[in-house]
Amino acid sequence: MITFCTALAMLVLGYCIYGSFVERVFGADSSKKTPAYTMEDGVDYVPMPTWRVYLIQFLNIAGTGPIFGAIQGVLFGPAAYFWIVLGCIFGGATHDYLAGMISLRKNGASLPEIVGDQLGSSGRFAMRALSLVLMVMVGAVFVTTPSALLSNLTGYESASGDFYLSASFFAVIIFIYYILATLLPVSTLIGRIYPIFGVALLFMAAGVAFGVFTQNGGMPEITDAFANHHPKQLPLFPMLFITIACGAVSGFHATQSPMMARCQKNEKHGRIVFYGAMITEGVVALIWAAAAMKFADTLGTDGATPYEKLANFMAQNNNNPAAVVNAICQNWLGSVGAVLAVLGVVAAPITSGDTALRAARLIAADFLHVEQKTIVKRLMVAAPIFVLSAVIMNMDFSILWRYFAWLNQTLSIFTFWTITVWLFKNGKPYIITLIPALFMTCVCTTYIMISPKEGLAALFPGVEAWPTISYAVGIVVPLVFLCMFVKFMKNYKPELKA
Repeated sequence: MITFCTALAMLVLGYCIYGSFVERVFGADSSKKTPAYTMEDGVDYVPMPTWRVYLIQFLNIAGTGPIFGAIQGVLFGPAAYFWIVLGCIFGGATHDYLAGMISLRKNGASLPEIVGDQLGSSGRFAMRALSLVLMVMVGAVFVTTPSALLSNLTGYESASGDFYLSASFFAVIIFIYYILATLLPVSTLIGRIYPIFGVALLFMAAGVAFGVFTQNGGMPEITDAFANHHPKQLPLFPMLFITIACGAVSGFHATQSPMMARCQKNEKHGRIVFYGAMITEGVVALIWAAAAMKFADTLGTDGATPYEKLANFMAQNNNNPAAVVNAICQNWLGSVGAVLAVLGVVAAPITSGDTALRAARLIAADFLHVEQKTIVKRLMVAAPIFVLSAVIMNMDFSILWRYFAWLNQTLSIFTFWTITVWLFKNGKPYIITLIPALFMTCVCTTYIMISPKEGLAALFPGVEAWPTISYAVGIVVPLVFLCMFVKFMKNYKPELKA
């Protein structure tokens, strides 16, 4: 409990102290007019109250990520607490804030255009492809997951054996909602529904946090922080840092921030909206990591460790962390918890899926230079995205999700390096993102080498030296990137300053 309370306090202090420092580094200026006013169009550029923008940003980036990822990540042990706290303060929140604020300064430009401005045309092209693929994958994943859960909750069979209210039925309903949320003005659906769901998600986290303090069961402490407790002995590095993305560092967030950059009234509100939403997500992740351990500690009396108990419980439920969410909410919060569990595992992913497709429309519109004031032009840009999403929905879900996790963190690498270059060009202390850029480059490179399922290691199962090779490559690649950055700094001409 001491470790948990300390971690919570560090997140709050991180927002107050380091968040304020990052804001000063950027140089937020309340006198500058924001794109919400200078480019107001009633569709994507719409001035909105800060509290509403904050809640929308929080729900955009949260979904089930900080819940499911934390539950699966805490299997590695208390190191999960370290990653959530340090990753969130120095990585994720800094990543989200600076990406959002740079977008705001560039009239709400989408992430690929920002990357292109700093890393060149090759970077722009890569990010356009990477971002669009990720957005479509998120949209497809977050149709499949909630539709299956809704089918399990409400479906029934007729006497003839025909299944009504099937997963396919709910998938169609959700997808229709996605189409509306993608095409209609941001204030019509997203601006009205998201704040309600955002408050409900925070209420659920608060209820679970109360249970962490009042329910039976123990929790791991800092004494064995760096020991690997995963029942399957998956390598803590880099697996933990891919498993817990939302709640620590997530490249997906940088694709969402431009949407709220187009609705923000004042630059000084950026710390609340971008840095604050990420810290809030870190708090949610921390609560669920602790709750999962406390809940697992009360399961059975067979002498197994809490990590083994948690893994066994999920194994009995198709390795679905949603079962843990449902059990904790119902056991700790009663009938109210049952409703909140449905919200957490159904509504939350839906509210990430719709904004993912909306972000895909904005990204495509930016590089196609198609204005989005009329619904006909919005539909023209979005139609191919809808078709592609519908096709991907029929893919094997396990494969889809497996590569989504790696792709998401790879996106953060591009964002960190882009921000680092921007900070250097503008004479600001770029070290604050250079270190996270190097670290995440190492994480993602090592992961794609060593992962037993989707990594290159899967192609060489009998090579005993492969872990050593993977870690070596994971170190060399970021060093190569660092050398490229140093060369760029030496050759950069201030007169070409962006």
